[in-house]
Amino acid sequence: MFTLPMTLSASRRALALALIATLAACGGGGNDDPADGGTPPPPPPPPVRAGQLETAARLGSIAAADIAAALAAKESLAEGVVPRYSVTAYRLEYLTTDADGREVRASGLVSVPQKPAGAQSPVLSYQHGTLFRDAEAPSNNAVASEVAVVLASLGYIVVAPDYVGFGASRGTPHPYLLAAPSAAATVDFLTAARTWRGQAGVADNGQLFLTGYSEGGYVTLAAHRALQASASPHLQQLRMVVPGAGPYDVQTTMDGLVDLVRQEQPVIGALLNPGLLRYLGGSVQREVRRLLLRALIPGDADVAYDTRFIDHFLADDVRALDRASNVYDWKPGVPVRLYHGRDDRTVPYASSVSTVRAMQQRGAGDLVSLTECRAQPVAGHLQCVPPFITFMLGQFATVAQDL
Repeated sequence: MFTLPMTLSASRRALALALIATLAACGGGGNDDPADGGTPPPPPPPPVRAGQLETAARLGSIAAADIAAALAAKESLAEGVVPRYSVTAYRLEYLTTDADGREVRASGLVSVPQKPAGAQSPVLSYQHGTLFRDAEAPSNNAVASEVAVVLASLGYIVVAPDYVGFGASRGTPHPYLLAAPSAAATVDFLTAARTWRGQAGVADNGQLFLTGYSEGGYVTLAAHRALQASASPHLQQLRMVVPGAGPYDVQTTMDGLVDLVRQEQPVIGALLNPGLLRYLGGSVQREVRRLLLRALIPGDADVAYDTRFIDHFLADDVRALDRASNVYDWKPGVPVRLYHGRDDRTVPYASSVSTVRAMQQRGAGDLVSLTECRAQPVAGHLQCVPPFITFMLGQFATVAQDL
């Protein structure tokens, strides 16, 4: 059996630890001065049936009092949130595409506030963070403490895609940090949910908001960019986008994680020179990849992950990362309010800084901003989740109507 030399094994394992932190809570993005000026490469033509609603099933209702009790029982995921409405949950199955552009049947959760007959609501698309168990996907977890349910109790119609690889599409590899299929799962679910609302008589008020934290922040920006690039009819309803702590810039994210390894383990860090992986022999690269994958995916994971992001990184293929994963270097047409903590050791703060800088250089101006998380005693990745939710709701409240 092939064994890594001790120094290379130690350095690669250190790098794996940095990557584990990223995957365990979020994702990445990157750039290599794309020749098209930041415009994403055109996706393959979507199947005619993309976004087609297949089935809809009522999952049940959750009382506002039960949602309040769940929030009080948990270490507050959403501080100061007071549910106003009971919520009815539905599981929708729809058609979208996987990482290779093939049609796949996916699912998601729609949470509807129980308002008086004829009342309208804004639509909020919530993209969840990284999950390793299918049972935690939104449409499999329509309980009082589910974020999508909590947000609906405040007056939003909340649509929450499970993502490809979860729910109805379990068994298909989850396209982690792959921009096109991540965006497609979200945009196509918006389309399917709009069809369902028309059939079920659930009235929206023509306003759409996007949000997510960690991997959800990444997927949120990917979906926003796709809406804008395709001139989607959903874009006409989009009012504001609030992503939190996402790895929108892969190269900056990975550079920051490697810097952490250098700070904590200087001897090992000295070996992590740019491009080192490219020059390792094929057998060494395969062993590194095997060890990395074994470390990245928890033993109790029951979903599959597409590994091409890892392959691009191990090959030091910056251009491939840029084409497949970057979601940060473009000009948005509606307000984008980023949120991130400087002490984040899972997704470096620099990812959001480079995103704001790139968007403003393209002329976004005040449409894009970055608010720093001030959680105490440390503004880390998980510590900034509750203040992010407070921030997000506050931003949307300045625009949202009919809550």
